[in-house]
Amino acid sequence: MLKELLKQQKFLYSQIQLYKRKQRHKQDKPDWNQVIQKDSGKWQAALNQAKTGANILVATSVGGDIHMISIESLLAVALTLRETQVHILLCDGVLPACFWCDSQIYPNYKYFARTGPQPDLCQNCFTFAQNLLQPLGLIVHCYSELLTPTDARETEKIAHSLPFSEIPAYTLDGVAVGEHALAGALRFYARSSLQGETYGESILRRYFQAALLTTKATQKLLQTVAFDCAVFNHGIYVPQGLIGEVARSLGVRVVNWNPAYRKQCFIFTHHDTYHHQLMCETVSNWENMPFTQEQEDELMGYLKSRWDGSQDWIWFHEHPEFDLQAIASETGVDFSQPCIGLLTNVLWDAQLHYPANAFENMLDWVLQTINYFAQRPDLQLLIRVHPAEIRGTLISRQPLVEEINKFIPQLPPNVFLIPPASGVSTYAAMLQCNAVLIYGTKMGVELTSMGIPVIVAGEAWIRHKNITMDASSVEEYFEYLAKLPLKQGLDEETTRRARKYAYHFFFRRMIPLEFTTEAKNASEYKLKEFGLDDLMPGKSKGLDVICNGILQGTEFIYE
Repeated sequence: MLKELLKQQKFLYSQIQLYKRKQRHKQDKPDWNQVIQKDSGKWQAALNQAKTGANILVATSVGGDIHMISIESLLAVALTLRETQVHILLCDGVLPACFWCDSQIYPNYKYFARTGPQPDLCQNCFTFAQNLLQPLGLIVHCYSELLTPTDARETEKIAHSLPFSEIPAYTLDGVAVGEHALAGALRFYARSSLQGETYGESILRRYFQAALLTTKATQKLLQTVAFDCAVFNHGIYVPQGLIGEVARSLGVRVVNWNPAYRKQCFIFTHHDTYHHQLMCETVSNWENMPFTQEQEDELMGYLKSRWDGSQDWIWFHEHPEFDLQAIASETGVDFSQPCIGLLTNVLWDAQLHYPANAFENMLDWVLQTINYFAQRPDLQLLIRVHPAEIRGTLISRQPLVEEINKFIPQLPPNVFLIPPASGVSTYAAMLQCNAVLIYGTKMGVELTSMGIPVIVAGEAWIRHKNITMDASSVEEYFEYLAKLPLKQGLDEETTRRARKYAYHFFFRRMIPLEFTTEAKNASEYKLKEFGLDDLMPGKSKGLDVICNGILQGTEFIYE
């Protein structure tokens, strides 16, 4: 009886989440029919002129995601107005799992393992995108048109017969199918491992088949149409990660994008997801740029605003605690004694292979660091667990505090922990530290700008900028720790270099699109009302930078 009640409760919760998504669609979707009707002659002329232009694939695929389809339909219209033949790629319910599925929508894992998203999520997803794009009259390719019954049978056979342990390393025609399938399944569960998940193998096999199908569909499309560039959100997971892998393997340029932290801003990268590209960006993009006192003041003002998120549409605390006495009282740390900070990431997020990582994974890094500090009673270690564990888009089902407790039930007396729910200001706490240890957080960009030395053990974007101490092996990492406490903070020259990079990162790589505005839900966005003329070349500097980058391969840098 209790089991049946729990099942019903999970089903009801799932339906509520789906209803909320549908309501956001109604509130936030762009009305392209209204935009086109105001100037239908201009739009028809643009469509005709575009037929002789370059072929660009806007590979949205998951059309039900209101944020993806809003920006990518905007790009499709802007590129068409620049005499470009735009093609759209949409999944029409073929994939047995995808980026849009997660454990919050499907808390009944048995149900999802058995049925997947087709009975409920897929129909809403495709229909929404189809209706939104229909007024534009663009070429739309659907997965079902690219895949045959033979493809379905072959991929199902591989997905269900390959040994579970071999899936993550599986490749097809050089495409890392297994890596993105695993990343997709981990994102579904909001965990960094499938260990202990009863239906983990079944759900991974769903993502594995979806990855195989995406690979085949994308190969067929790119081998049929000569595309100059493929543009799509994020660049990892299923299906986006596979589209990028296939495009690169066939010599098609890739552009990925993601919302930035600053309001109305977006990050675009060439070739691959920003998770990889920002870490290896050439320093020549910024180290010789003019950097005036006015720009420095603008940067420092913005960084200060990040303490409460007033200029961002992604933030985690509405009323952070800045008082050091209150922070010391809550955590137990003594700021009058040498203190080293440690900032974590969310364990499940972007589980990809990074050659630069010194450790096997972030948890391994945290545990080894705690054990090291247990032998250093002369130092305090203050660990700040990322608030996004409980305040992010997906609530983590693998809380770091619990993971630490499994291996280290009793923290050493000189190790202190700020849990994700705490209102303690990360900035206020870390600025009291002699140095800060990071894995993949962007906080390395901010802290170095404030003169705080940073040691990098993972895939943080501040790596490779000649600003931080970058560990490429476990041995090198502990060599850096052996130098602690440092005698002084960053010198003036390094701090200025850090600020120059931070300005580049926050003000040049984050490209403003004034057509966007905040949606009703916090940290979400939607498109404003505008006309076709507003999207023409020369009308929006940010849009011009983005379109030029897509069409000509120029850097996505907003001067």
